[in-house]
Amino acid sequence: MKLELLVIPDCPHEGPARELALTTLADLGLTDELTTTVITTQAEAEARGFVGSPTFLVDGEDPFAQPGAPAGVACRVYRTGDGWSGLPSGTDLRAALVSRGGCA
Repeated sequence: MKLELLVIPDCPHEGPARELALTTLADLGLTDELTTTVITTQAEAEARGFVGSPTFLVDGEDPFAQPGAPAGVACRVYRTGDGWSGLPSGTDLRAALVSRGGCA
């Protein structure tokens, strides 16, 4: 399983997103490497289907994709049980990894 984190330059959620990803991978017993890609242009955003920072890709797919969301070099928000947040909940990221073949 490949987990990639897409971010914009100076994203305030990059560090917390990386920590969430690494913690979730470790909790699942997955040792796959986490990679980070910085998106700097609208053309890159469109080519990657990037709808905001941070975006988590599991084996190249955005498990939190919202149909019709426009690509753009911008911040992203996630709906969580506590309202809107700059990160998905740990529970939601874990579920996304498990549903794509990660250990339970």
